Amino acid sequence: MDLFAGLGGFHVALDELEGRGVFAAEREPILKALYKVNFGIDAWGDLNDLSSDEIIACHVPDHHVLTAGFPCQPFSKAGDQLGFKDTNQGNLFFKVHDILRVKRPRFFILENVPNILKHDGGRTKTKIIRMLQKLGYSVDVEHFSPHEFGIPQVRDRAYFVGSIDGLDHFEWPAKHKAPTEIHWVLRHDVPSSRPIPEQTMRAIDMWGDFLRRAPTSLKLPSFPIWSMEFGATYPYEDETPSGVWARRPVWGLRQMGFKGSFGQSLEGTIDEQITRIPSHANRGGDFDFPRWKRTFIRQNREFYQANRSWIDPWLAQWSPQNFYSSFQKMEWNAQGEDRDIDNFVLQMRASGLRVKRPTTSPSLIAFTQTQVPILGANLAGERRYMTPAECAELQCLGEIQLPASDLDAYKALGNAVNARVVKAIAERLLHGLIRPLSSTISDFEPLRATA
Repeated sequence: MDLFAGLGGFHVALDELEGRGVFAAEREPILKALYKVNFGIDAWGDLNDLSSDEIIACHVPDHHVLTAGFPCQPFSKAGDQLGFKDTNQGNLFFKVHDILRVKRPRFFILENVPNILKHDGGRTKTKIIRMLQKLGYSVDVEHFSPHEFGIPQVRDRAYFVGSIDGLDHFEWPAKHKAPTEIHWVLRHDVPSSRPIPEQTMRAIDMWGDFLRRAPTSLKLPSFPIWSMEFGATYPYEDETPSGVWARRPVWGLRQMGFKGSFGQSLEGTIDEQITRIPSHANRGGDFDFPRWKRTFIRQNREFYQANRSWIDPWLAQWSPQNFYSSFQKMEWNAQGEDRDIDNFVLQMRASGLRVKRPTTSPSLIAFTQTQVPILGANLAGERRYMTPAECAELQCLGEIQLPASDLDAYKALGNAVNARVVKAIAERLLHGLIRPLSSTISDFEPLRATA
C-alpha cells in the first residue's frame, strides 16, 4: 500500500523484500502514469476522493503494510510551517489515519522531514503518535540519512513505524559512519543535457578566484560569506534601515555617513537607498534583525576589514554587485581542503553558492532549475549538472523509468523516499511477513536508473 507514491521508493524497497503492491495513490498525472509503467499498478489519484469510510472500504484493498511519505511542505523549515492548518496538504495525514482506521493493516511506515519532530514545539509529533496509538498501534519514530547507510547523500528524514502486534521485536537499523564518495554514483555514459548558464559559470569562477586569493594561512569563515557587506556600514544592531526610513521619511539614510552594499553611497532618494541596501536588510517594517542576522553582518564586516588587502582587488576585478544577489554569497563547507573550486560539489541556493566536499551530494530536494548540484571539473572532467540518473542512484531507485523532462525528474527525485533506508527499516519491522535478508546494509553497490 503506497500512498503519496511519487516515483515509488517505498514500492522499490518492499519489492526487494518480496512484497507485492496492491494499491497506490499519486495525484501528479506524470508520476501516476509512470507508476503504471514501472510497477503495473494503476494508481488512485487524489486521496481526498476517498471521502468516507464506505468509499475507503470499497476501493482500498486489504493489505499488510501501509507506507506513506505524506506531504512535508507544511512541516518543513523551508515553508510556512502551517502544519495541520495547511488546508491543501497539512491535513492529508488525517486521510492516512482514516485508511489505517478502516483497513487496519498490521504495519505502517510513514516518512517526513525531520522538522516534523520539533514542529509546533513538539506538539505535532505528539499528536501524530497519540492518534496512531488510539487506533491500537505501537508506534516509534527515528530519523535517518542515506549517508548513514553507505550512500553519498546527506538527507535527514523522520520515519514513524507502527505495528498492531507491538514493537517488542523491533530494533532500528544501526547507523554507520563509514566514509562515502560522490564518484560512486557518477555516470559518464549519460551526459548532462542542460548547459550551465553563463552567469552561473562566471559566479563559480569569481568565487574560485576568491578561494585562490585567500592566504593559505587564513582559515576561511564557517559562516556564510556575504560580499555585499564588504564596505557596508548601514545600521543593523540598535536600528535598521527600515527603522531609519520610518523615522526620517523624507531623508532616510542621507547625510548620516552610512554606506550601503559594497560601500555604495546612500545620498540618493529613499527608493535609491533601498536598492543599495542588501536584500536581507531592506525589507519595509523590518525594525529589529534577529540575532543570527546581526551576527552574520558583523562577522562579514570584520572579516572584510581584516582582509581588505586581497579582497579589494578581487572586488575590483569581478564587481560582484553586478551579479544576482544569491551569487554574491558563498557557503564554504570544505574546511581544510585544497581551495580549488573544481574539486567540489557545488549548488546555487538562495543562501549563496554552497561548496561541499566530494564525499556527499547536497540533500536532494524538489529542485528549482538553478539548484541542481553541479560537479566541479576535477570530479566529472568538466563542470556539469548531476544528471537525473545519478540523482536516482542517490535515492537507490534501481532501474525505474524517470520522467522524460529533466526538471520533472529532478522535482520527483527531490520528493522521493530513499529506497535503501526504507528497506533497512522495513526488514526489521515486518517480523513474520518476510524472511530476514542479510544484504540490506551491505557495502554500497550503486543502483542504476534509466534517464
